[in-house]
Amino acid sequence: MSKNDKLKDTERENQVGFDDQDLNEQELAEEKVTDALSELQEEFQREKDRYLRLFAEFENYKKRTAREHIEIRKTAGEDVLNSMLPVLDDFERALKEIEKSDDDNLYKGVELINNKLRETLKAKGLQVMDVKAGDTFDADSHEAITQIPAPEDKLKGKIIDVVEKGYTLGDRIIRYPKVVIGQ
Repeated sequence: MSKNDKLKDTERENQVGFDDQDLNEQELAEEKVTDALSELQEEFQREKDRYLRLFAEFENYKKRTAREHIEIRKTAGEDVLNSMLPVLDDFERALKEIEKSDDDNLYKGVELINNKLRETLKAKGLQVMDVKAGDTFDADSHEAITQIPAPEDKLKGKIIDVVEKGYTLGDRIIRYPKVVIGQ
């Protein structure tokens, strides 16, 4: 082998060594890029998950406030209607007393006013609870003011008399009927 050939081989070996070093640096750079890419993908997934959770939470908030708004609108006049209930009771008592007198015109006039007031309140959502003597007593929807001995065995645990009517506003009871029950 000539000196020139040896020199060329040495140069090739140096170049090959240099190329191996370049390859190692290139592999390290690719690993760094891959690691950085996987970190970015993980961060992206975390942020996407966070966004979806916030979005779902906001949707739940909107639904909850819409339900609350509807409920408030349904019962907005509850205080006013509650204050009108004694007036309705007074009208009933007045009609009973006027009915005993002989003045038909007075009775008809008060009855017209009573009916108009009841219809107006009914249009606002006020409903009279249908409770009558002989119904089964339910502590969840009646208020027992007293217990008396039942005149008959079949009236034990049942309503004997309704002292004061109960009213509902929508699905809510705003005044429980006051009843006397049999023992």
